[in-house]
Amino acid sequence: MTTNDSHHHDHTADRPADRPADRLPEHAPRLAWAKLAPDVSTAMSGLEKAVRQGVDPVLYELVKIRASQINHCAFCLDMHTKDALAAGESVERIVQLSAWEESRHFYSAKEIAAIELTEAVTVLTDGFVPDEVYERAAAHFEESELAYLIGAITVINAWNRFAVTTRMAPGHYTPGSYK
Repeated sequence: MTTNDSHHHDHTADRPADRPADRLPEHAPRLAWAKLAPDVSTAMSGLEKAVRQGVDPVLYELVKIRASQINHCAFCLDMHTKDALAAGESVERIVQLSAWEESRHFYSAKEIAAIELTEAVTVLTDGFVPDEVYERAAAHFEESELAYLIGAITVINAWNRFAVTTRMAPGHYTPGSYK
C-alpha cells in the first residue's frame, strides 16, 4: 500500500482537546437545515413545546430515547439521554431501554405500554400499530394523555429524520440548551 500525501489528512485539527487521540474524527453535518428552513424549525419547536406539556417528563425522555434508538439517531440519543439524566432518570434504566423486553422489571406497566406504542408508531412498516399495543396504551393513559403521547412519539420521529438525514453530529448538546 502506498501513501499519497495529497489524500492524507491529519485529523488532529478535527479533534477537540478533550477527545482521546485514538478516536475517529467527527463527521461533518451535511446541511444546516434549521438555519436554511427557519420556519420549519420554529414550527417543529412549537409542536415540541405543545406535546411536552401533556406527557410526564421522565416518560417523555424514555419515549424519545427509544424512538431514537430504533431510528439510529445519534444526535437525538445524545440529547435525550443527557436530558433524562438531568431530569433524574437513572443510568440503569436508560441503558436497559434498548433491551426493555428482557428488562421489564425496570419499568412500570404504564411505561412499558408507552414504550411498546413508541416502537409500533416508529416502525409502521412492521404492520401498522397493532390493536393490542394501542389497547394496552389506552388502558394506562386517559384519552388526552394518549393523544399527547402519540404527538410526542410523532415529533421525535420527525426530529430523528431531520437529524439522521442531515447527519447532525452528536456530543455537543448541553441539557436545557434547546428548550
